[in-house]
Amino acid sequence: MPEYLAPGVFVEETSFRPKSIQGVGTSTTAFAGPTRKGPLGLASDVITSFPEFERLYGGLGDLVLGGNTRRTNHMAHGAKAFFDNGGARLYVARTFTPRAINGGAATQDANSADAGVGDAGAEIGFFRARFPGAGLNGVVIAYLKAAPAAVDTLNAAPTGSLAGAGDAFWLKAADGSWADAAGDALQVTEATLPDGIQLLTLNIEMRPGAANRDADAEGGPVVYERLGFGPGHPRRLADALAHHPTSRGQRLAQPYWFDQDDTATAFTLRAALFPSGAETVFILTGGDDGAESVASDNNNQIVSYEDALAALGEIEDIAIVAAPGHSAAADPVQFRGTRNALITHARNMRYRVAVLDTPEGVGVGDAREVRGQIDSTYAALYYPWVVVPNPAARPTDDTIPKELALPPSGFVCGIYARNDITRGVWKAPANEVVQGALRFEREVTRGEQEVLNPEGINCLRSFFGRGHRVWGARTVSSDPEWMYVNVRRYFIYLEHSIDRSTQWAVFEPNGPRLWSNITDTVSSFLFAEWRSGALLGASPDEAYFVRCDRSTMTQADLDNGRLICEIGVAVVKPAEFVIFRIGQKTADA
Repeated sequence: MPEYLAPGVFVEETSFRPKSIQGVGTSTTAFAGPTRKGPLGLASDVITSFPEFERLYGGLGDLVLGGNTRRTNHMAHGAKAFFDNGGARLYVARTFTPRAINGGAATQDANSADAGVGDAGAEIGFFRARFPGAGLNGVVIAYLKAAPAAVDTLNAAPTGSLAGAGDAFWLKAADGSWADAAGDALQVTEATLPDGIQLLTLNIEMRPGAANRDADAEGGPVVYERLGFGPGHPRRLADALAHHPTSRGQRLAQPYWFDQDDTATAFTLRAALFPSGAETVFILTGGDDGAESVASDNNNQIVSYEDALAALGEIEDIAIVAAPGHSAAADPVQFRGTRNALITHARNMRYRVAVLDTPEGVGVGDAREVRGQIDSTYAALYYPWVVVPNPAARPTDDTIPKELALPPSGFVCGIYARNDITRGVWKAPANEVVQGALRFEREVTRGEQEVLNPEGINCLRSFFGRGHRVWGARTVSSDPEWMYVNVRRYFIYLEHSIDRSTQWAVFEPNGPRLWSNITDTVSSFLFAEWRSGALLGASPDEAYFVRCDRSTMTQADLDNGRLICEIGVAVVKPAEFVIFRIGQKTADA
C-alpha cells in the first residue's frame, strides 16, 4: 500500500477486472530432417512461405546420399505441402551425416563447396560454403565498382579503402594517409591527384545451386554491395563474409564466407579477384549431401534427428512437430528410432503433438505393424502416402517420372494449421481436403478402414465428387480418454494458455483473495471458449467448473506454498459415426 504522511488528496489507479488469459497459438509447426543446404546445429527463424524456405534450405531438387543414392527431397516437398494446405508459420532444424571420403573419417567441411581466389597453387583466399550440401554448389560473381574520386571523396573514404588510376593503386591507412604497395605516399590535393583516379569498391553476388552465372539460384541470389579490400574497412570482404558472423541472422542467411589468407593485402586481393576485367565468376564445387540421416549419435560431426529436435526444443511457440521423410529410411532401425524420438520430444515438451508417417508403399498389414509398435497420446499416424505431380518432370523426357509419392505429414501439418485458423483447435482436423494431391498411393477401402481406424491409423481417402480428404482423427493412444487428436490438442491449448497467463500468481499471498482472482480469471477464459463452441453444454455450469478454495487445498498444502486449482471441461468430441435412423410410418400415426 502507498504510504501517506501528509494531508491531501491522493489518486490511485486500480483494476476491478480479473486478469485475462490469452490463448496461445496452436498452428506453429516444426520440421526436422535433411535438406539441400542450410544451417546446422540451430533452428531457423520463423519461416512464413515456401520461397523463404527455399532461400534458406534449398529447393525441391533430389538429395544424393552416400554419393550415389538419389532420394526425393521430402523436407522441401513437405514444406511446400504445408504452406499449400494452409500452414502459416514453420520452423526448421536440419539433420546431416557426413559421408566418408576415400574410406577415411568424414567431417562436415569435407562435404562443403568452395572455390579458390587466385592462381592455382597461389590462392590468397577461398569462397567457402558455410554449411555442407550439394545445394551450395553454385557461383559467386565479383564485380569491381569504380567511382570518380576527388579530394573530398578520398578524405571521406573509410580506412581500408582502395583507390586506383590506371595500373597504380593506393590504400588508405588509419591515419588518413594514402600509400601504394611499396609504401610511397599519395598527396591528396587538387594539384597532385592523378588523372582519372577512382574509388574502388566490391560487389558480391552469391547464387547457390546455380551451375553458372545465368542459371537460377535456389531461393534467389544474395547480393552484398560496397565491400572494401583493406584492413580496417567497415565492410571489408573477409569481415562482411565472416566465418563466424556476430549475428544469428547473418549465419542463417549467408550461404558463403570468405576465407582470406593471412598474408593477403588489399593489393593482392584486388589482383586475385580481378585478374582480367571488372567481373569474375567463381564456381563452387565439392558440396555433398552426405549420408542418410540417423536417429541419434554421439559424434559431434553428425547432426541427428535428436540433435535437430533438441534445437527445436528451445522455441516455445511450436505446437506441431514432424519429420517428413523419416519413414523412407532404408534402415528400419533408424526409422523406428526417429519415430520414437519425435514421440519422446512431443511428450517431454508437453505442449506439442507429433505427426507420424507410415513407410512408403506398405499394405494394411504393415501399417498395423507400425501402429502396434507405438502408444502415445501425443502423436497421430497417417496412411498412405500422397501422390503429387513431379515438378521436375518434362513433357519430352519420359525417363523422369510424372508423379511423385510423398509422406502425408507435410500435408497433414498444413491441414492442422488451416483447421485451427478457420475453425479452432477444438475441431477435429479431419474431413478436410488434401490440397495438391493427385491421388493417394493406395486407395483405402471402407472395409480396410474398418480395420485401421479402431487401431488409431488415420486414413487418407478419395471420394467421388468430394476429392481427396483426411478421413481420420485419432491419436495412437490406447487410452480412450485421449482417443481423438482434437481432444489432445485442445487440452494442450488450454493447459499452455493457462500456464503462460497465470505466472503473475507465483509468490502472491496464498489466501482467499488470490483464490478468487484465479477463479475469476480462468472462468472468464473458459466462458469465452464455451461461447465459441469449443465446450459441450447448454450453460456454462454444464460446460466447465473452476474450484480454488479450501475444498481443493489442505493446511499442509498452504504450509508448503501450494495453491491448487481444479478445472473441469466438457470438451466437444467429433461426430465420427453419423447415424440416421429411418423407418416407415403410417399416414395416421
